[in-house]
Amino acid sequence: MAATLTLTHKAIGVEVRRGPYEIVLDGDRVGSVDMNKTFERPVEPGRHTLQVRNGRNSSRIETFDAAEGERVAFRCTGKRFLPLFLASFVSPGLALKLIRE
Repeated sequence: MAATLTLTHKAIGVEVRRGPYEIVLDGDRVGSVDMNKTFERPVEPGRHTLQVRNGRNSSRIETFDAAEGERVAFRCTGKRFLPLFLASFVSPGLALKLIRE
């Protein structure tokens, strides 16, 4: 029985980077998620990597383990504290954030 990966694109307050985020699972593009929408996909039990991208901006690669029948949930956002927002123009890997829920 597969596990389920759930990814929600949501921010509390104002978010500058509002476009759809490309979802990269285990190094492969598997879909995208729009602002205030949720993406779901079955995943095989085991260790996986997850990243979101928007043009040149991206999140760090997150590693997670999925057990049989488990729901693994993440929230992604482009809202960052001002120093990180400004630093993301030099280091695009700081622009987006994945949060395990």
